[in-house]
Amino acid sequence: MVSSLYSLMRCAALASLVPLIGCGGSGSSSGTTTGTSPAATPTITAMSSTANGVATAAEIVTLADTTSNAVIYYTTDGTTPTTNSLVYEAPFLVTSSVTVNAIATASGYSNSSVATKALSISIASGTLVWSDEFSNSTSSIAQPNSSVWTYDTGAGGWGNSELEDYCAWNSSASPCTTSSPNAYVGTDGYLHMVAEEPTSGTYTSARLKTAGLFSFQYGRLEFRAQVPEGQGFWPAAWLLGNNYSTAGWPACGEMDVLERVDAAASPDWNEGSIHGTGFTGSNLGTVYDFPTGATAAGWHTYGMIWSKGSVAYYVDNPASPYVTYTTSSISGFSGSAWPFDNGPAFIILNLAVGGSWPGLPSASTTFPSQMLVDYVRIYTN
Repeated sequence: MVSSLYSLMRCAALASLVPLIGCGGSGSSSGTTTGTSPAATPTITAMSSTANGVATAAEIVTLADTTSNAVIYYTTDGTTPTTNSLVYEAPFLVTSSVTVNAIATASGYSNSSVATKALSISIASGTLVWSDEFSNSTSSIAQPNSSVWTYDTGAGGWGNSELEDYCAWNSSASPCTTSSPNAYVGTDGYLHMVAEEPTSGTYTSARLKTAGLFSFQYGRLEFRAQVPEGQGFWPAAWLLGNNYSTAGWPACGEMDVLERVDAAASPDWNEGSIHGTGFTGSNLGTVYDFPTGATAAGWHTYGMIWSKGSVAYYVDNPASPYVTYTTSSISGFSGSAWPFDNGPAFIILNLAVGGSWPGLPSASTTFPSQMLVDYVRIYTN
């Protein structure tokens, strides 16, 4: 399917977004330094995750350091971290017993002492451990949870000749307007991502992400969503590795859970893809065909079951994945490397307008149109 080719183009454009995807460790480092004083020892904080508004046994771990421009390196297997270990980029979900160790480095300082925190967690398989239910108990539209979601904003085509300007919540930078927000939680309890045409040939929409705010590795991720179907629409729910800002794309890995374009087909469809070093473009994308009479315009659950060495996708039935990718799936691609065991990933939700894959909107394309998300949930495997 040609969709994955344009996923490649879309993500190639992310190279210009590194400053927007902030590094939790802040700053950069070339590794161990030889200053006379050590950097401050990092702090490791764990707080209960919540699902459906209730605290769970899972923990969200946050690392921090008081040394200016420090970079934090960490491990979760009890080993001593080095500058070859994971770079801390965002708070991450922990669903099993681990020992987190961390060091900080900074220019002009020697490496910090090792901070350590042991977490004792026992959670049954299939347990809901984190969610955003997009609840709204007010009588007005509300901002998506700012402790979870931030935004990519602006135009420029996003690597695919896309037409939209992405607008953040409450943005008044033209063509965005606060009177017609492109991203909000409605009184109906859904996240709304709205594609608008405020003037002829000018389009606005929304792209939300958890980068720098929340991440996870392994588990079952599920979106309950309803997408618009019309010429030129490109809705998606996908993930990038937390190490995007340090390793770059495609080395960080990309997992596309929900992705389709244009009007409803017969049968209607969704595509699940993975991308990494040596397997980009159309290499590893699989189409799921909806049952007769069903379309993506109806409510469906789009899921990913992520385990060590494996990424599987399903629609509506987690017991029946329509494709499972493993480390052996990339063995035929020269220079390939499996990136999905290299640390946590963050979530992206967006509705693009136009672009090299869907093409231009037509006279039949309805504006405004919206992608609705009922919830985003993570379960233990």
